[in-house]
Amino acid sequence: MNRNLDFNIILIFDGAMGTMLQSYGMKAGELAEGYNINKPEIIAKIHRAFRDAGADVITTNTFGASRGKLADTGLELTAVITAAVEIARQAAPDQLIALDIGPLGQLMEPYGSLSFEAAYEGFREQISVGAAAGADLILIETMSDVYEAKAAILAAREHSSLPIVCTMTFQADGRTLTGTDPVTMVNILQSLGVAALGLNCSLGPKEMLPLVREVLKYAQVPVIVQPNAGLPQIVNGETVFKISPAEFAANGREMATAGVSILGGCCGTTPAHLQALKTALSGLHPVRTQAPPLTAASSATYTVFLGGEVKVIGERLNPTGKKKLKEALRQGDLDYLLREAVDQKDHGAQILDVNVGLPEIDEIAVMTQAVKEIQGIVNLPLQIDSVRPEVIEAAARVCNGRPIINSVNGEEKVMASILPLVKKYGCLVVALTLDENGIPHTAEERLAVAERIIKKAEAYGIPKTDIIVDCLVLTASAQQREVQETIKGVRLVQEKLGVMTTLGVSNVSFGLPARNLLNRTFLATALAAGLNAPIMNPLDTEMMDTIRAFNVLWNHDQDSRVYIHTYSA
Repeated sequence: MNRNLDFNIILIFDGAMGTMLQSYGMKAGELAEGYNINKPEIIAKIHRAFRDAGADVITTNTFGASRGKLADTGLELTAVITAAVEIARQAAPDQLIALDIGPLGQLMEPYGSLSFEAAYEGFREQISVGAAAGADLILIETMSDVYEAKAAILAAREHSSLPIVCTMTFQADGRTLTGTDPVTMVNILQSLGVAALGLNCSLGPKEMLPLVREVLKYAQVPVIVQPNAGLPQIVNGETVFKISPAEFAANGREMATAGVSILGGCCGTTPAHLQALKTALSGLHPVRTQAPPLTAASSATYTVFLGGEVKVIGERLNPTGKKKLKEALRQGDLDYLLREAVDQKDHGAQILDVNVGLPEIDEIAVMTQAVKEIQGIVNLPLQIDSVRPEVIEAAARVCNGRPIINSVNGEEKVMASILPLVKKYGCLVVALTLDENGIPHTAEERLAVAERIIKKAEAYGIPKTDIIVDCLVLTASAQQREVQETIKGVRLVQEKLGVMTTLGVSNVSFGLPARNLLNRTFLATALAAGLNAPIMNPLDTEMMDTIRAFNVLWNHDQDSRVYIHTYSA
């Protein structure tokens, strides 16, 4: 019977299975998971030792129990994982049992050949077996690629109802092997619905502490830390960890007082380390940190916070009115899209809108391939733009990061199809202020539509900080009076709802001469009303000039650093 995690107490996970197995004679290159079948008594003995040391959670001996790692070993995945859960349950009947899921051991695209879909399938198999065997929770750990972590989390959410804890491993430079920083990790993982997140392995507790403090600034879920017993050292040809149990415990207590509520050990940690940690944490209760709610989109390596400095969403990856892009999409020429993506980044875009909607192409296939290709060469967050929910889902699924979905609106059927996707994939979403009656004429009516969308989103568990309202730009050539209503709408949304705003700026000038003049004038007006993230052409130097000047005048560009750097000869 599955039991629940209790975050009202400081939880202690166990220590290093590999270290303990080595002490029982496991040789280099020997598969630890084989002990579940061939020497289960040793695994049970290790579990009991950590149980007696004070661990609240016992981790199954399944870190490397993937099909790829078990290939050619004579071991069968289902038998290995089922035995691991049963051994842990019998050895520690009063503890929670965490199904341990480690990396698959292959580099994912674009660094290697492992596709997102193949990674997902590998994790699905392990998780389905472990959940059926009776694990209480799933521990996805030692991830160095946030894309692989996402595949594992989705597999866990779609093939079990168990709480998910996910940890990543960081290098001394403060990033994972594939370049993810702590803030980006937090933004992506907590949006995917994990119960807790944090760090493990690679570093000792002292080296981890600055990273932990950074995580605590942004995490809105409990934070777990499982350090090594110091940095590994080679002594007489063997890897050793030299931090004593007392020092390990003191560092653990410092982390707990800073706000970490789940602690355990990784490489080199023994029952003695856990027992000292248990003693050091005695009498402490979880410290509730107050991470502010933020509106932030992420690629795998870079996070963009909306609010304050104006953020530019590049509009050039949209075939509307672009003959060359249309032809490239028809011909399957993704290199054209990649050149446009790089060009927009080089000219100052911070987020890229991606729309491949042409009726004569397979939009799902082209969109998913475009997302994969673009995120392989450009480190900017993406905005997935389509009117088809199935296209949005396919792209959000394979997107490496936390994207923005463009868009939802006030129509009931649209909200019912889009908002579940926003929640499932942890995305931000653009909310268009239109409904079954079309685009409202007045700013007040558009505000009312925005309020309805926000209320509906909250019913799906989506906070308003994940919503970016678009009050819709109409053409001055056809609806001149309503241009002002858009500006008023932006101001009202900011004042009344306190959410971020976006606009497709260049729509205002359609059908008129000297479009650039109208665009940049409208942009300046909208920025003053509270526009946070204009969707625009970053290659338009005059509009980018307007934004840089605005950031100075509105005190976003501190000491005019960006402005001076850009315009000083």
